[in-house]
Amino acid sequence: TTAGHMSDITISMLFNHIKEKLGQAEKTELDAHLENLIARADCTKNWTEKIFRQTEVLLQPNPSARIEEFFYEKLDRKIPSRTTNAELLGQHMQDAAKEFGPGTPYGSTLITVGEFQRRLGGAEREFLQMSAINFLTPLRNFLEGDWKTISKERRLLENRRLDLDICKARLKKAKLAEAKSAAEHELRVAQTEFDRQAEVTRLLLEGISSTHVNHLRCLHEFVEAQAAYYAQCHKHMQDLQKELSRFPNSFAVNASTSGVSAGPSHLSSATLPGASPPSHPSNPSNALESSTLKIEEVKPPATGTRKAKVLYDYDAADTSELSLLADELITVYTVPGMDPDWLIGERGNQKGKVPVTYLELLS
Repeated sequence: TTAGHMSDITISMLFNHIKEKLGQAEKTELDAHLENLIARADCTKNWTEKIFRQTEVLLQPNPSARIEEFFYEKLDRKIPSRTTNAELLGQHMQDAAKEFGPGTPYGSTLITVGEFQRRLGGAEREFLQMSAINFLTPLRNFLEGDWKTISKERRLLENRRLDLDICKARLKKAKLAEAKSAAEHELRVAQTEFDRQAEVTRLLLEGISSTHVNHLRCLHEFVEAQAAYYAQCHKHMQDLQKELSRFPNSFAVNASTSGVSAGPSHLSSATLPGASPPSHPSNPSNALESSTLKIEEVKPPATGTRKAKVLYDYDAADTSELSLLADELITVYTVPGMDPDWLIGERGNQKGKVPVTYLELLS
């Protein structure tokens, strides 16, 4: 312990001695080109590190999962495949369908939606793998490989500069001819070593241009992977919508029990701020099954009428429909055999069919 303490004191004294020497010596300046290369390299390292870290967060938002993957990389072990959230959701939906009954409307729909969620999850996993290989890995290789080499050579250059400054100070102090001769020799050696190290460092720093070219190529590959992923997701969702459109409208409430179509919920996209009005609904000839039934003859049921707020202006297509103004309140109900996309709306003594998607049911 005593020997270690004495060693620390010796190192401290030597360091102070060097600082005193440097205080009397003029600092050797690097040439402007080398200074610019160093500044450019520092900028590249700092922004590459930020882009790398944020890309990691984008691809894996879970901090615990990122830490686990970090340790796997440090131990040079393969990162185990992780189930994506979409795949897990799809599995839960399909498991739920087994409990509810795959033959029921809800169960069969859960099976279909669950399958497409799993496809979305598979596309996500493929995107994560491609991004890690083509974008994250090159950035990491630069930070953990090339940059460490550059940093090491820069430290050596700084040490050579300190040696050169000390030799310059020693030459200034030399009084005797013999001492001056020795100091001049040491200065020449120090200058040669400094120039050699400056050249090595310069060559490495000029390689940053190649790094930019490489990272540019990787960036293009990352964007291509993103575009392919989002296009794949879009196609899956379009296919899912087509599948669901083949299912019967089983979510409409039975007219004999409630008298009103389920309609959109308060959280449907139609009610969100800034949402555009839905497209004009089709008006099939069987909106009312009985061809002899006239709108003016339709009577509201004893129970089952509800108030509804109009979300958008609507112009009636014919005399069987009721024109609507946004934000007005009307009374709505349905009748047996009516298309579930339509309701009967009443405003005062006016009456006519109104599209469900233009309404927010209040009670």
